[in-house]
Amino acid sequence: MKRLNQFKHLLRTTLIGSVLLACADMLETTPRDFYIDDSFWQTSQQALDALTGCYRILNETGMYGEYTINMFECMTPNAYHKDNYYNTRDFATGAHTATTLGLNRETWRVCYRGIGRCNNVIAKVPDIAMDEKLKSRIIGEAKFLRAFFYWKMNAVFHGVPLILTAPNLETDADLPRSSYGEVRDQIVKDLDEALPALETKYTSADDGRATKGAALALKAKVLLQDLDYAATRKACEDLFALGRYELFPHYNGLFRQANTGNTSVIFDVRWKYPFTNCNYDLYHGQYNIQAPVQELVDAYQMTDGKPIGESPLYDPADPFANRDPRLTQTIAWVGKPWRNRTATAADFHQTGYTFIKYTEYTATSPSMITDSDIPYVILRYADVLLMYAEAVNELEGPTEQVYNAVNRVRGRVSVEMPPLPAGLTKEAMREAIRLERRIEMAGEDDYFYAIRRWKTVETLMNGTVHTSSIPPYSGTVIETRTFDPDRDYLWPIPYTEIDLNPNLTQNPGY
Repeated sequence: MKRLNQFKHLLRTTLIGSVLLACADMLETTPRDFYIDDSFWQTSQQALDALTGCYRILNETGMYGEYTINMFECMTPNAYHKDNYYNTRDFATGAHTATTLGLNRETWRVCYRGIGRCNNVIAKVPDIAMDEKLKSRIIGEAKFLRAFFYWKMNAVFHGVPLILTAPNLETDADLPRSSYGEVRDQIVKDLDEALPALETKYTSADDGRATKGAALALKAKVLLQDLDYAATRKACEDLFALGRYELFPHYNGLFRQANTGNTSVIFDVRWKYPFTNCNYDLYHGQYNIQAPVQELVDAYQMTDGKPIGESPLYDPADPFANRDPRLTQTIAWVGKPWRNRTATAADFHQTGYTFIKYTEYTATSPSMITDSDIPYVILRYADVLLMYAEAVNELEGPTEQVYNAVNRVRGRVSVEMPPLPAGLTKEAMREAIRLERRIEMAGEDDYFYAIRRWKTVETLMNGTVHTSSIPPYSGTVIETRTFDPDRDYLWPIPYTEIDLNPNLTQNPGY
């Protein structure tokens, strides 16, 4: 009996020990329903997945998701937004303060999320055993995206904490701001390092990724904003040498879903319904959240190349006849055929106008569209041609190259505006290029940056904007804007970030 009891005790002890060992093994088991940093960076597919996370930032609020599309346009003399989402009206009217938490906070947060993800890719992918060419390309794409996120911040804050390593709260949380020049130099460095690794063109499976052309176009944009005309010219010429891009023949069509990745698109933001949904049709076609103002409509020339105040073709009773064809391909108005009927003031309730870029709606489209995947075009070929024209004109005056670049934009199929007049002075050509940019890029947020580069924001954003004059509208003042040149070129650093990091200094005037 004693031996039997000893056996039972031994068996019990063995079973308990086995259970304890099993529990220990369970505690040490690698999680299979989520990733941790130590186990993630193992394969090429995981490297690609991490890079996808970097691109995914472009779909978020503060970038090109939700209402933030065209909010920058509403801080220019081109458009108006009445509801003050993300304090857009406050920025437009000069009512923003040091405690404003709108687009400034959204931009800060979303860009640093993107930068953190890019830094992880740049830091961790080099140690993965994988195809070296693919590895280099992934790192190059991450550097392009990091440069893009820093450019978005540097343009409005002029100097931010420059973080180039994988996220680390202990080292990153109390960093001071780097200077504007330091951030700009890092942006250019990232783009230069990305260039050799990026493809000129991808197969359909990888279409939409950053290319050599995207890096060169962004580099040109960064340099032009700094008035570095010689370097801008070189970046544009390097892009031309790729032989990759052409002007898409249908102006409005280049923004349509069916023409995703067309010959004019250099870099865009992609969507995939229902996983990600841009809702651009909803914002433009149904909510009319960002509305063109009369000042933009009046800026479009007549088909003879003259402004409405000088052309015999202009008829105030029929103000949209004989106008630059880009007007009717960019803007719809009360009385225009729209969504299988005639547009009314209920459709365009803010100013009597709406933008029709970035929407699938047409004159005959169905009553409601909710599931389109319209890409948002960030960089395109006409933009590069106009950057090139601006840079060369500032360097050498209105050369043949300048005329050719602008006239290619004006003269393409579906636009077919007359060439610029011969014999323009450098100053007259400068004004012609500026008008061409305003018209060509209307509704694409570009004008926000352009008028700051030209310093014309100081006059253009000190004044009033008006509604349509088409009944029931009467061309009334809808908003009065003010711009303080000693303060408003820069946005306030979000005060919540300063509360978290006392080493951050606020911009002047706030």
